Amino acid sequence: MLKANRYTVFAVSHDLLVAAIAWVGAYLLRFNFELPQNFQNEMLRTLLWIVPLQSVIFWYMSLYRGIWRYASMADLRRIFMAVLLAAMLIPVVLWMFRVHAVVPRSVLIIDPILLLLGMGGGRLFYRLWKEQGLFGDIKLQGEPVLVLGAGEAGVGLSKDLARSREWHQVGFLDDDEDKQGRLLNGVKVLGKLDSLPNWAARLGVSQVIIAMPSATHQVRKHAIDLANNNGIKALTVPAFDDLLSGRVSVSQLRAVELDDLLGRDPIQLDDAGLHAQLTGKVVLVTGAGGSIGSELCRQIARFSPKTLVLYDAGEFALYNIEQELNKRFPQLNIIYLAGDVRDDVRLEQVFDEYKPGTVFHAAAYKHVPLMERHNTWQAVRNNVFGTWRVASCAQKHGVEKFVLISTDKAVNPTNVMGTTKRMAEIVCQGLQRPEGTRFVIVRFGNVLGSNGSVIPKFREQIAKGGPITVTHPEITRFFMSIPEAAQLVMQAGYMGRGGEIFVLDMGEPVKIVDLAKDMIRLSGLGEDDIKIEFTGLRPGEKLYEEVLADNEHTLPTPHPKLRIAQARQVAAVELQAMLDWVSVDMANTDDIVRERLKHWVPEYTPTPNGH
Repeated sequence: MLKANRYTVFAVSHDLLVAAIAWVGAYLLRFNFELPQNFQNEMLRTLLWIVPLQSVIFWYMSLYRGIWRYASMADLRRIFMAVLLAAMLIPVVLWMFRVHAVVPRSVLIIDPILLLLGMGGGRLFYRLWKEQGLFGDIKLQGEPVLVLGAGEAGVGLSKDLARSREWHQVGFLDDDEDKQGRLLNGVKVLGKLDSLPNWAARLGVSQVIIAMPSATHQVRKHAIDLANNNGIKALTVPAFDDLLSGRVSVSQLRAVELDDLLGRDPIQLDDAGLHAQLTGKVVLVTGAGGSIGSELCRQIARFSPKTLVLYDAGEFALYNIEQELNKRFPQLNIIYLAGDVRDDVRLEQVFDEYKPGTVFHAAAYKHVPLMERHNTWQAVRNNVFGTWRVASCAQKHGVEKFVLISTDKAVNPTNVMGTTKRMAEIVCQGLQRPEGTRFVIVRFGNVLGSNGSVIPKFREQIAKGGPITVTHPEITRFFMSIPEAAQLVMQAGYMGRGGEIFVLDMGEPVKIVDLAKDMIRLSGLGEDDIKIEFTGLRPGEKLYEEVLADNEHTLPTPHPKLRIAQARQVAAVELQAMLDWVSVDMANTDDIVRERLKHWVPEYTPTPNGH
């Protein structure tokens, strides 16, 4: 039941007074304010019935559950329906209770009109008074701000800014010709995005808010660059997916982040297909505590699998993802298992007990310099032998899909890590049979914020006051957000029919030095504050990453961001010899490992500083 506080008492009292005034006003308008005596008596006698009837209807229609300060179109619709219902019931009630009074038909029409104006107008007047004062158009409180984007998100943000004491919106900027010069929520669209420097100088604006969550990445990046290049601080509304899901609102502003500069347009997933593959099924993710593995678990959990099995050798990483997923998906059956991908006994136990239908194999050693010296044999054992053991176990237990997470560093590799991932690809392709488990391989480049990425390192160096260390002025990399990479891995896994190597569209390569400069600007500093030093290429590192090897070609797929690479096939005899070598449980020196890697992967060319 609705609690009767002082606000409710005020609202009820207001509507009762409006109801009485509307009824009297209807009579006065009907008779041009010269009300005959007999109709005065009729008006007063019916008033004693009409106001209580209307008050009961207003209460029944829940008109007093809202807060006037946030009155909206939904509240106005409820008022309209309540007034309409009251207008229909008034003659019925007067007839049923035999109230002997002659009520002019015009009064029955004028009364609901006055009532609607009085009740709706009172709420609107109150909201204007609380939000902006009665003279909201000349509100000068708060810091002047321009909103970039006059679409639905921009207008919604404008309404929130109108209630803010911190901000004073002075205009919109939008490239839509039809919106130029128009007023939206009482605020004018001043011009196009490129006019930002001019308007910022004229209006004394030092901050802008970018409200274009559904625009393409290129448009959003252009807006961010405009602000950064003119020394204007930029905030942005949340991403479109977050707004659509209801997790956040437009008014939850945040600082522009690196993802906004390097991010890409939203991924279109085949939700129906992914539901068919994942919903109600058992899904196993190896390396589930890592950057890609943990994001895969988050994305898979959205599709409500019957059981989600997380397998990882790192206890702390497994604990962290356990704490997160148990809070976010308390209804989901999630199993957390510690184990090594090279442990046959543990793998047999897991596959036999949980019987997964789909396996995402993300477990791997991925750090290039660390695997280049002193750890080369461990890279082989973990990345090649470990993949073989998990894949063989999946095949033995009838797993439907096995998805290997590979890397662009497997293309014409110059380091041990990339070479071992290419060998893992060869293993999965070699295990593919016409029937049974379908092996799907997915290659992509660097992901923003992953473990071992340069981005956390740059953030730490900026926090310490610099310098930022970059290996070479010309070094470039492909970048993708972790959620995007995980979504495309899932999409490729669904589309794969067995033996394909899917290549993700990584967009345009990014110079690492430009990335460093962007991070310095986003931190509110300049290049004079944080120096950039070049330290030389690290062991196994090359200037440019490739997505496809020279002897490969690609085929299109129905998904615009996925292509299929046709890779060199390996004979069964050669594959078996390679597996015999990686299965040997002994310590090999770095030099021996590199020599054997060149035999198994002829395109492997170690960099001069790689050993």
